[in-house]
Amino acid sequence: MTLSDLKYLFAYLIPVSSFAGLYFLGWASPGAVLFGFVFVPVVELFVPAAPVNLEESAYQRKSGINFFDYLLYLNVIAVYFILGYFLRLVSAGTLSTAELLFSTLNVGVMMAICGINVAHELGHRPGQFDLWMSKLLLLPALYSHFTLEHNYGHHLHVGTPADPATARKNEVLYLFFVRSILNSYTNAWKIGYKQLETRGLPVWRHEILWAHIAQFLLISGFVFFLGWGILLPYFGAAVIAIITLEAVNYIEHYGLFRKKMSSGRYEPTTELHSWNSNHELGRIVLFELVRHADHHHQAMRKYQTLRHLEKGPQLPFGYPMSIAMAFIPPIWFRVMNPKLEALEA
Repeated sequence: MTLSDLKYLFAYLIPVSSFAGLYFLGWASPGAVLFGFVFVPVVELFVPAAPVNLEESAYQRKSGINFFDYLLYLNVIAVYFILGYFLRLVSAGTLSTAELLFSTLNVGVMMAICGINVAHELGHRPGQFDLWMSKLLLLPALYSHFTLEHNYGHHLHVGTPADPATARKNEVLYLFFVRSILNSYTNAWKIGYKQLETRGLPVWRHEILWAHIAQFLLISGFVFFLGWGILLPYFGAAVIAIITLEAVNYIEHYGLFRKKMSSGRYEPTTELHSWNSNHELGRIVLFELVRHADHHHQAMRKYQTLRHLEKGPQLPFGYPMSIAMAFIPPIWFRVMNPKLEALEA
């Protein structure tokens, strides 16, 4: 391991800023929102993107270093500790209305980045331990169906009308939320049923069913120890986590559709079907999610080994700024549609 590998420790500025927001409250209440959507975009405006790749031998070396895996696993502790601390504050009834609202945003963003995002990385790995860590990270955000649909639906159908997570050109983000969230959920049930049928297993073995039971038990535990008053803020934080994840989905594949061939099938997925970013700080904070084309090229490739692919279309800004821009559709369309049309030409 080299000194440069330690840069991924900066990913923990997300949970640290989230906890700091809850601890200090007041103006600091937004926590991870301030860091992720104010500090990071400002830094990325002044620090140029770095489309640099290492030698393949260096990537192979990095792939076998356990340090990078431990950084992911520690997010399980961070997510549950911060969520529990937040709900304890809520149950105490001492938060002002503004502090409650901003703290809910804060914890929701933290669960999206440290929870769902890290679960996405672990959910692609073959080992059972990694899979269970992924499930534990998805559970608090009440989005446990994500891995099933993402791995067996999104990666198969990305860039086609069959994929709810591929945003259409001129599709407003808020309408995308409805389409993607609902269709991804129903697709996960269908995929699970198909897998059960293939394996000759009974319906009660459906993993989404058991995920819902786990979610119910988690919520019941919080209510038992902290009271009914925590439910609305908790659900609010989970919704924030979900729409943050879906906003990432929106910018990752916006308008990038695969062509249908004469055979009736779609062309293979290539680096042309994902928007990427090489802004260093965003790469670190999101565990290289922003090198998304290479992730679709080799889904089981570990985050520390993802590469910049030359033909992959680049976002004009990093992921955090792009997400913020997507929430204002006229600005998003004005910036992104010319880039999309240039690719289509």
